[in-house]
Amino acid sequence: MSTRIEIDIAGQTLTLFEGEAERNSYSISTARNGPGERRGSFCTPRGEHVIRALIGAGAPPDTVFVGRRPTGEIYSADLAARFPGRDWILTRILWLSGCEPGKNRLGDVDTMRRYIYIHGSPDTVPMGVPGSIGCVRMRNADIVDLFDRVRAGTRVSIR
Repeated sequence: MSTRIEIDIAGQTLTLFEGEAERNSYSISTARNGPGERRGSFCTPRGEHVIRALIGAGAPPDTVFVGRRPTGEIYSADLAARFPGRDWILTRILWLSGCEPGKNRLGDVDTMRRYIYIHGSPDTVPMGVPGSIGCVRMRNADIVDLFDRVRAGTRVSIR
């Protein structure tokens, strides 16, 4: 049975399907700049994607990642106060790759080279409203649940 993900930017939801059956729906936060594919736009790219890599298997919740590597830090209010401008990427990362040359793959519109992820974020970050700088943010418990249900190559549609 094939697993796929549909992301609804307008509705700020991510839905996981197994075959035609909806298995789970999660509240998310996409880019505050809205949808868009251009490098440097800080927008969430649309179209057909796949999960290129799953990063963070077995890491404790709130593990902090920089450059897709764990820093050894665990997110806390104290850590957030020490680094107020940091874009927090926590717990798990699903790195996306575009499938549509000229739309979200290659050149100035390459989702993978823009480092667009589905990732965990601080539980204080609002979900259901745009707020990221391009990625798809999720609650930590939700990204762990999703991470355990998908694999590299899983299809992701962003609309």
